[in-house]
Amino acid sequence: MRSLRTVSWSLLVVVSLVMGLRAQDSAPAASEPDSRAPATVVQMPALATAAAPGSFDQVVDRIVEREHFFVAQMRHAHPLVETYIQNMKADKELGAVPVGDHYFLGRLDLSNGDDDRLFVGQAGFGRRMLNSITGLYSLHFVPLGFARMVILDEDFQKRYYKLTFIRREFIGELRCLVIDVQPKEGIKRPGFLGRIWVEDQDYNIVRYNGTYYPQPSNGYYLHFDSWRLNLRPGVWLPAYVYSEESDLKYRMSQNLHFKAQTRLWGYDLKNLGRTDEFTSIQVDSLQSVKDQSEAAQDATPVEAQRMWQRLAEDNAVERLQKIGLLAPSGDVDKVLTTVVNNLIVTNNLDVLPEVRARVLLTSPLESFTIGHTIVVSRGLLDVLPDEASLAMVLARELGHIVLGHQMDTKFAFNDRMFFADEDTFANFNFKRSIADENAADQRAVELLTNSPYKDKLSNAGLFLRALQARAPDLKNLIRARLGEGLVSGKTLRMAALLNSAPQLDERKKDQIAALPLGGRIKVDPWSNDTIMAKTKPVALLSAREKMPFEVTPVFPYLTRIPTGGAEKVASTAPAPAAKQQPAQ
Repeated sequence: MRSLRTVSWSLLVVVSLVMGLRAQDSAPAASEPDSRAPATVVQMPALATAAAPGSFDQVVDRIVEREHFFVAQMRHAHPLVETYIQNMKADKELGAVPVGDHYFLGRLDLSNGDDDRLFVGQAGFGRRMLNSITGLYSLHFVPLGFARMVILDEDFQKRYYKLTFIRREFIGELRCLVIDVQPKEGIKRPGFLGRIWVEDQDYNIVRYNGTYYPQPSNGYYLHFDSWRLNLRPGVWLPAYVYSEESDLKYRMSQNLHFKAQTRLWGYDLKNLGRTDEFTSIQVDSLQSVKDQSEAAQDATPVEAQRMWQRLAEDNAVERLQKIGLLAPSGDVDKVLTTVVNNLIVTNNLDVLPEVRARVLLTSPLESFTIGHTIVVSRGLLDVLPDEASLAMVLARELGHIVLGHQMDTKFAFNDRMFFADEDTFANFNFKRSIADENAADQRAVELLTNSPYKDKLSNAGLFLRALQARAPDLKNLIRARLGEGLVSGKTLRMAALLNSAPQLDERKKDQIAALPLGGRIKVDPWSNDTIMAKTKPVALLSAREKMPFEVTPVFPYLTRIPTGGAEKVASTAPAPAAKQQPAQ
């Protein structure tokens, strides 16, 4: 028997294949082939020597060595890459607000240089085609610009750069060396210009912040802040890139103002198929091998139909997880299921097969059902302000299930799952008819009225008001790719909840209608596991810090996965600033 439970959905104050400006595509490339045998993603080669460096010049040698190993790793990695871009304009009271957006999703492939497999992009967008931002005399975002930001320099060498030690500082649990990097004068190749943070045990670059220099004649290099995480012992891989320009001048009088966030995940997709069952083989005697199912008879016609529908559901869910779009079952699913069960219990529903919940790892705000599995996107979970708003989203999808709106059972045939990853959005479509959507909205309101969330539905209505207000400027964030969004064209779903909602006032500091992107759900880029981010509420100084639905910078708390050996730290003691010499 299900019991009613309360979920902690605390108020937090706190993206697609990668894109960049046209000239970003011509960022530094390898000038000499690397003759080293390629390293695998799962294990970086050991350091050439275990002795701690005795000078800053030797530290630089270690950094260069590790960066070459990193580049070799990335040629074997094929993570999903999502970039979400918001064009901004100045606002006297809110600082800056979005006025347009762009979204791209794909898989990064550097095995033969820069390449990509685009899953989702703007209409008519191709690998080398330009996509206009503002129309005539505009700059353009093109593929691979942000992809370049995950690699500092494909051929990072001391002869190309002047490196200057600045200080030591902690980023999370890591003590890092902070080093300024500048291309040497006379070097004709484009190079990185900015600052790097190097962890002081194995000398891996964990963060770099800057741009490329010199600027090309036919475009611009963007500024970016790129972060790597320790995903396996000795393995540091790109996870986040934040890019921003607030005053980039072009075409004499034009000004570019945008914010963008790139996320990478799905590094270990080959192990998401759960083949661990075969790593330990147990041989049972024939007498002990028995079917453990409770039923000792054939399924009835109704049971058989349900089993067939569940098979189609399981095939679709498994394929989405194998691609890397759907997170494995985990703790966030349990939170969603608890809210769903609260709705089921208080409405005296008996739903079979049981309702499940999963997380779609992408940013666009959408939810849908695959049979009796409710799927909610990471982006939508990020921006929901409270549990009542979450209940509203889940009630809509539960409404479809209760009303018997079924999925296409063609997916029960496994050959339907044999398609290329980049064809996923052409093969899967979980959208409903307008009639089904309207019926689900009405049923959801009834479910919420009889639920423990009935007295807090004004918060859900306020969220809908905020979403409706931002929808014209954030079309790519609002538009669903696989299912349905809460706003479709001029139609607002669950509009009946607006009746109990207060008027939206974005300039009112204590009215939190929606949260920024990225503050709720934390994704492990290696395994795709999701957890609820553990952060303390932050008191806002002004309405400018509310930033509903907006992209923000990223500052992960860095940790190191132990390798089992004795910890090594830098023993370098750079000379005082007046005598300090850059590495040659």
